Amino acid sequence: MIWLTWRQFRAQAITAAAALAVFAILLVATESDLSSMYNSSGLTTCHGDACAGLASAFLEQLSSGGGGFLIPGSAYMILYFLSVLVILIAPAITGVFWGAPLIARELEAGTFRLTWNQSITRTRWLTVKLALIGVAAMAVTEAFSLLQAWWAAPIGKAVGLGGGSSIFSEGRFGWFVFPTHGITPLGYAAFGFALGVTAGLVIRRPIPAMAITLAIFAAIQFITPLWIRPNLFPTNHTVASIAATNAGVGTTKFSPNLKVTATVPGQPGAWILSTGIVSPAGQPVSTVPAFCKSAIPVPNSQGRAAQSQSQSQGQSSALANCLASHGMRVTESYQPASHYWPLQLSETGMFLALALALACYCFWRLNRRRS
Repeated sequence: MIWLTWRQFRAQAITAAAALAVFAILLVATESDLSSMYNSSGLTTCHGDACAGLASAFLEQLSSGGGGFLIPGSAYMILYFLSVLVILIAPAITGVFWGAPLIARELEAGTFRLTWNQSITRTRWLTVKLALIGVAAMAVTEAFSLLQAWWAAPIGKAVGLGGGSSIFSEGRFGWFVFPTHGITPLGYAAFGFALGVTAGLVIRRPIPAMAITLAIFAAIQFITPLWIRPNLFPTNHTVASIAATNAGVGTTKFSPNLKVTATVPGQPGAWILSTGIVSPAGQPVSTVPAFCKSAIPVPNSQGRAAQSQSQSQGQSSALANCLASHGMRVTESYQPASHYWPLQLSETGMFLALALALACYCFWRLNRRRS
């Protein structure tokens, strides 16, 4: 049964191995130059606040080279963007092209009867398919992730030291970085494959099963960072002065609503979920108070602030200083950096549990099906 499954799966396996080889060659060919640029940037010997400026300069050097809207400019940006994208969509690809047709194709063509009539039970038939191909899907996805993490290690170190530039500025908790690094790719790969198998078993037609698998998996990838991941662990809350949080305070376009960007004092690398301004009495302040409206940038006739970037920063500082002088403070909800691996374990465990539940449903449904 194992040999038969391998024979049926060998085309997909060869394709995956070829893609992984091309991926590895591209990363290995450019890794030495990337590491050399990092070593010559001064980041290996810097200390304190000087590291943030050097890290930003290093990332700017990587991202230089032009490019258009949503299209990374330099070769390093393109490779970084594509490598993260490959890991992000790999579980969907294995679910759509490996999982969905796995059972649906045999049910549609009736070839399953040839196996079931040769003293091979349905449970054994499904167990071998799920175990062999499911483990392959997880191994391929995690291999992509480990290769990318090795190649992008200098970029990750620079971001951790406070650097920020374009797509490189995402920290470990970012929408694209978190699900493509660590152990979460294993959970996503297992879930995507199990979802595809389940859709194929229920629908019994490969093409509709593939479409439904892709739609559900895409929805899950969108919902998880918005509503599930932030609540896997209890969030921390803090209220601190505007100066302590290095808060930048501005207004949203065409309205006096406050827009706040800040850091968490004493919590480098924290995942900030929400920020806001509160009054001395602890009440939320969502719009610019009347006593600070003079610090709001004055728009010109085209509705844009008539000022340079340095003047805009000065206006933001003036607004922050005005709010601080009246006792306003910054409130923040966040996940500390120490929650990174607990969140990784929780999210991976959640998707592995979902994959196991889907596999159990497949066994139950298959054993209830008439030949």
